[in-house]
Amino acid sequence: MDATFGVYGLRLGSNRNIPGLVPRAFEPRVDVRIHFGSLPGAALNFAPREPDGRTGPAAGAGGQPEAVSWRLDDGHGKAFRLRYDDGTEFIVDDSGSRIWAVWPASLTLEDTAVYLLGPVLAFVLRLRGSVCLHASAFSVNGRAVALVGPSGAGKSTTAAALAVRGFSVLCDDLLAIAHDNGNIVVHPGYPRLRLWPDASNLLSGVPGELPRLTPNWDKRYLQLEDDADSPDRQPLALAAVYLLDERRNDTETPVVESLDARARLLSLLANLRGDFHLDKDSYRREFEMLGHVAKRVPVRRVVGCPGPASVPRLCDAILEDVSSIFQQPSTELDLACTI
Repeated sequence: MDATFGVYGLRLGSNRNIPGLVPRAFEPRVDVRIHFGSLPGAALNFAPREPDGRTGPAAGAGGQPEAVSWRLDDGHGKAFRLRYDDGTEFIVDDSGSRIWAVWPASLTLEDTAVYLLGPVLAFVLRLRGSVCLHASAFSVNGRAVALVGPSGAGKSTTAAALAVRGFSVLCDDLLAIAHDNGNIVVHPGYPRLRLWPDASNLLSGVPGELPRLTPNWDKRYLQLEDDADSPDRQPLALAAVYLLDERRNDTETPVVESLDARARLLSLLANLRGDFHLDKDSYRREFEMLGHVAKRVPVRRVVGCPGPASVPRLCDAILEDVSSIFQQPSTELDLACTI
């Protein structure tokens, strides 16, 4: 093990530096060990069953699934095999404590890290008891505020605009929530925001062209500050959730709407990170956790407006509503963050 990292409340140990993560002081004890460039010898003896039927989040070339998962069992141990249609492959042990990764010669470690820090770590977090949403999050007054929505909803662009304004962004695209001493908490992710090239054109204060995530993909990243000792890099209580809805042409300013408990729960369930299949007990745990969130955390739907001024206006509308939530009596806000 050559390097250790901290992300989503986990200590990672790796035989290589992980693009997108900042190495920490060496720790011999880690939560997850990552082996790049090899698969476990025992994996050759694992007998794959039929694919689980749950595939990656999008279809690849030729209509084939972006990723397929199998459960593996050699009679002595169990694992999961995650294979992407570009040839990248991961083995994850049943406890979510070890990951092996290999990739074809046409790809790079940076390409593999994109999978690792997204759907693969989401899978590991779910194995270990966390609930993961398609969401970004930022902090306000020591509390976490989540921006939830599917790909293309504008989560990362909105989070980047808030970062330019000086807010600390906790995570991008993957939000890991868990119980911690009775609180519903958010664990900070990696210190990058992933953006398409045209997104930077919407952001004032971002100089020049952003660097590529990988040599083989046109998506870019905005580097964030990563001070491990900062209070914002610790788990923060979840104070509010904003569901980013489709933009409407019939409004000049974003509309923030409250939802009833049923609509809150259904909206959260629709944005679960469920890239790969888990057992029924895991789905039950995720349903129960999101039920708690729907009952106790303010959840709003935000309908944006079109045009180049939409992102600043969206930020203004969200921040104004967050301010109204924080003006509630402290006992009510504390209740919203606890179970």
